[in-house]
Amino acid sequence: MIHGIPQEEAHVRIGIPRESRAGETLVAATAKTASQLKDLGYDVVVEKGAGAKADQPDSAFAAAGIEIGTKAKVWASDVIIKVNAPSEAEIKRLKPTATIISMMAPMRSPELIAHLQTQGVTALAMDAVPRISRAQAMDVLSSMANVAGYRAVVEAAWEFGRQFTGQVTAAGKVPPAKVFVVGAGVAGLAAIGAAGAMGAVVRAFDVRPEVAEQVESMGASFVKVDMESEVSSDGYAKEMTAEQEAATAAMYDEEARNADIVITTALIPGRPAPKLISAESVAGMANGSVIVDMAAANGGNCELTKTDQKVVTDNLVTVLGYTDLAGRLAAQTSQLYGTNIVNLLKLMTPEKDGALTLDLEDVIVRGITVTKGGESMWPPPPVQVSAAPVQASAAPITPAAPKPPPDPRKKLFAAGLGAALFALLAAYSPPEFLGHFTVFMLAVFVGYYVISNVSHALHTPLMSETNAVSGIILVGAILQVGNANPLIVGLSLVAILVASINIFGGFLVTLRMLKMFQKG
Repeated sequence: MIHGIPQEEAHVRIGIPRESRAGETLVAATAKTASQLKDLGYDVVVEKGAGAKADQPDSAFAAAGIEIGTKAKVWASDVIIKVNAPSEAEIKRLKPTATIISMMAPMRSPELIAHLQTQGVTALAMDAVPRISRAQAMDVLSSMANVAGYRAVVEAAWEFGRQFTGQVTAAGKVPPAKVFVVGAGVAGLAAIGAAGAMGAVVRAFDVRPEVAEQVESMGASFVKVDMESEVSSDGYAKEMTAEQEAATAAMYDEEARNADIVITTALIPGRPAPKLISAESVAGMANGSVIVDMAAANGGNCELTKTDQKVVTDNLVTVLGYTDLAGRLAAQTSQLYGTNIVNLLKLMTPEKDGALTLDLEDVIVRGITVTKGGESMWPPPPVQVSAAPVQASAAPITPAAPKPPPDPRKKLFAAGLGAALFALLAAYSPPEFLGHFTVFMLAVFVGYYVISNVSHALHTPLMSETNAVSGIILVGAILQVGNANPLIVGLSLVAILVASINIFGGFLVTLRMLKMFQKG
C-alpha cells in the first residue's frame, strides 16, 4: 500500500496546472518534456488550456499521449509542477503528502514558506538551484535570464527606433548604437551577445573581476573602475561597500550619459536591487535613449523604473521596467523550463520507475528543498561555488643569485667581426650588391616590426598581404631561372620553393579559418 492506494494502482501522478498569475504565458511542461516525464515512469496530466499561450495546445499534448484533465484532477496529483509560486488558495488545494515544484523566491517569501508548512507539503524551489557545474542543466534562473537578456535587447531596439549597426552611405555616415550593460551574469552576457550581433558598440561593467575575460571574449569592452573587488564565492554579485559605491557612481553616470541604450541586470540575492542609474544621469542622456531595467521585479536599478511599466521622461528617455521578458518568448522559455524540470526529476528518479526520491544528502536536492512534510528546511547549508580557482598557499621561494652582467667586450667584438665580414664581402662583390643588400636589410627590419606589432585579429588580412608579396617574389624568381650565373639560378630555385610554400600554406590556413565560421 502507498498512501492507502493498492500497490498495483499506486502510480505517482504529476499534475501540470494552468498558471494563475495574471498575464502569464508560460507553462511548466511542453508536449515534449511531458513525454520525457512519462518515460521516467510517471503518470502526467495537464490542465486543459495550460499551454495555449506557449504554442502548446491540448492537441499537442494529446498527440504525445499526455492526459488532459480538469483543474480538480490536476491539483489532486501527487506532484505539482508550476512555473510561478503557488498562491495561498492553490496551496490549500494540495494534498498533505503532495510535492510541489516551482519558482518560489524563498529568500523573499517567508509567508509562502509558512503556508507550505501549514499544509504539510514538500516544496522544491527551482530558483534555488545551487550554482555548481553539476546543476547547470537544472538552473532555471540561467535559462530564464538567457532568454530575458536577448529579449531586453529586442525591446530596446524597438523603442530606440534606429538601427544598431553603423553604416557609410551616400547620404552620410550612420554611427553604430552605443550599448552599456550593467552586470555580466547570464542575462548580461546574453544582452552583450545580442547587441554585438546587431552591430552595436557594447561596453559592460560588473563588480566581479573574474567576468572581465568573458565580456571581452564576446567582443565588448569591460569598463574598469579603480577599486578593490572581491572575487565571488557563490556566483552572485555581492552588495557593494560605501567606498565601492562612491567609486562606481561617477562611472555609471558617465557611461549612461554616453550610451544610447542601457541594460541593467544587477541583483543581490535576498535584497532589493541596488540603485545604480540616478535620475540626474537619466536627465543627461540623449533624446531617444532607452533603459531596460531587468531588475524591475526587485525594485529596479534605475531610480525612475516602475515595475511592469514603460516610463518616458521629459527628455524623451524611455525606461522599461518589464518583468515578463522571458515570457515574451513563451514557446522557447517553456521548453527550456520544462527541460530543467526533466533534468531535476532524472536526478530524483534514478531507477526511472516513477518513484520520486528526496535524497537530502545530495547538495542539489538539499539546496532546493524549502519544506519537507510540513517541516521548514530553509535556508539550506551554504555551498562553496567560487568562480575563481582556489589559491594554494605559496611555498617560500629562495631568491636565485643574480646573473652577472654581460661582458660589454663581447658585444664590441661581435660588432667588429660583423663589420669586417661585411667590408670583405662588399670589396669582392659586384657594384649592384650594396644596393640590393640595403633593400634586403630594410625589408627585414620593416617586416619584423610590422608583423610583431599586428594584433591577432588582423593576422588574416596580414596573411593576404604576405601572400601578395610572396607572389611578387615568385614571379621575380621565375624570371631569373634562365640566368647564366649558376649561383643566381640556385637562389632563384630556393626563392621559388619558399615563396610557393608561403603562398599555398597561407591559402590553406585561410580556408581552414573560413570553415570555422561556416554552419553545418
